[in-house]
Amino acid sequence: MERFETYGVVVTGGARGIGEATARRFAAEGAGVLIADVDGESGARTAASIRAGGGRAEHAVCDVTDRVSVDAAVAQAAAAFGSLDVLVNNAYACSDHRDDFTEERDEDWARDLDVCLIGAMRCARAALPHLAKARDRRGAIVNIGSVNGLSYFGNAAYSAAKAGLVSLTRSLAQEAAPLGVRANMVAPGTIRTPVWDGREATLAAAARAYPLGRVGEPSDIAAAVAFLASTDAAWITGVTLPVEGGILGSNTGFTDALAAEIADGDPAHA
Repeated sequence: MERFETYGVVVTGGARGIGEATARRFAAEGAGVLIADVDGESGARTAASIRAGGGRAEHAVCDVTDRVSVDAAVAQAAAAFGSLDVLVNNAYACSDHRDDFTEERDEDWARDLDVCLIGAMRCARAALPHLAKARDRRGAIVNIGSVNGLSYFGNAAYSAAKAGLVSLTRSLAQEAAPLGVRANMVAPGTIRTPVWDGREATLAAAARAYPLGRVGEPSDIAAAVAFLASTDAAWITGVTLPVEGGILGSNTGFTDALAAEIADGDPAHA
């Protein structure tokens, strides 16, 4: 029996990138997956591709900033697959980084918070009654955060939203535990997704900052999500799992500066 056979899963932002890889991973392991994405055309294409490969997939046009849209997508998944067992909150918005913080715009902050943080709340709120009915207490929420929510990597509004998602995940874990539902988060580092198309030189430069010597692939995140959603993680809730190639444990700026001082003959290190 495949690990997620008989499961119903919703993946928001599931049409491309991390969301698509996650949807494909669940489908490959037997789940029925609803691709919930604001881009209906891409969502339909991804769902059709999964079905063509023998998987079970549906799609729904879903705007996580709209409660009616969210509620409809969750209801569609439960009806299509007979149950809703896993919610993956992957939809995001990320405003441009501004070098001068005084130029931050209210509308950018409102958008990033509404999609990344409040959107995840809307989806969890709609899904929780269904997840609580999942058999064998297998209901699970997996939020997709970011290393931006754990350390400084620019993009202040996006980072604040993802930091808030850490707290929301902890809160959901406590709120949902009596219902037999777990809530955890994966915090990716730099991942090779379509947002980086045409910026290969930037990705190559980023890779050099990672101790493991590369940026991540969507499949790296999908594997972590699948673990946290599975019964292999049945006694794990409220945690944030960094999947980030070691970047949070490194300080290349400091070590490079120190190495330069030593090379210049700093007597303190002679």
